[in-house]
Amino acid sequence: MIRMSFLRNPEIKRGLLVFIVLSVLSTGIGFLCEKSLGFFALCLCIMFTLAHFALTYRRYLKIAEFTCGIDSILHGAESINFGKYSEGELAILESEISKLTVRLREQAEALKKDKTQLADSIADISHQIRTPLTSINILVSLLLKPKLSDERRLEIAKELEIMLLRIDWLITALLKMSKIDAGVVSLQRKTVSVAELIKRSIEPIAVPMEIRGQQIDILMEGSETFIGDFSWSVEAIGNILKNCMEHTPNGGRIVVEACENAVYTEIVIMDNGPGIDKEDLPHLFERFYKGKNSSDQSIGIGLALARMIIINQNGTIKVQNNRDKGARFTVRFYKGVV
Repeated sequence: MIRMSFLRNPEIKRGLLVFIVLSVLSTGIGFLCEKSLGFFALCLCIMFTLAHFALTYRRYLKIAEFTCGIDSILHGAESINFGKYSEGELAILESEISKLTVRLREQAEALKKDKTQLADSIADISHQIRTPLTSINILVSLLLKPKLSDERRLEIAKELEIMLLRIDWLITALLKMSKIDAGVVSLQRKTVSVAELIKRSIEPIAVPMEIRGQQIDILMEGSETFIGDFSWSVEAIGNILKNCMEHTPNGGRIVVEACENAVYTEIVIMDNGPGIDKEDLPHLFERFYKGKNSSDQSIGIGLALARMIIINQNGTIKVQNNRDKGARFTVRFYKGVV
């Protein structure tokens, strides 16, 4: 089969034709000069032609074997031994093909990993949305009861509002995370006032903190700044503060400290809640992860979103427990690349 395809190769046919023409011309000229010279030229042309096509055929076999190896990789083979192609143009081609196969395998593994993560994320999202929807269905069925008192009806309506707000926040947060993942978010690079950032981040939780009797103390000079996106930074710091508020008991206290030096601007947020379980610390910023001390209303994406935003602004975030009690979040926005 290889021999037949070799002879049908257009380049081989053209080469053979050229050798025949040259051989005829050389032999003819030799015979015109002297009969013995003509025979010598004929023998020499035949030898050169056979040697050329023998080497070409050998090379053709290697290329065919090489092609079969590449085809096997395309059809799922893990690897191919390119080591025997160690000379000339085939060696150069082997080197480039090896790089290509490694790159393609890496991309295939990355795509497989992304596919798995996407499937897990969709399952998590479905679960997170299904939970409040199930509660809403139950509450709606209760509202349809004819002998329900006005007081109970009002309580159910308030519970429905909480569930709907939870779904709205979940969808909004997921959309923000997907935008960052897809790289379609263009974070601004402007000077951000930390004092204004903390002020704006506290506003959404000010009323719930007042209802809980919680206190927030802010310790900073007021001149601290960093280069970043103000709106997205409000989202990140706000999620951290919200987490601290939810894990701080009624009448508890949250402390926000800020400082700036030549290397970074640091924001530290502390609460006096129960702290974080040691087993939860390494996973606290993972999507949909809920620690042992998480409330029933916790979804597990607020801190993951905060981390994404901070990292995309040349920052870092870490969490640890205070020496006495409570959690401590340390956010740093670096002035250089880290």
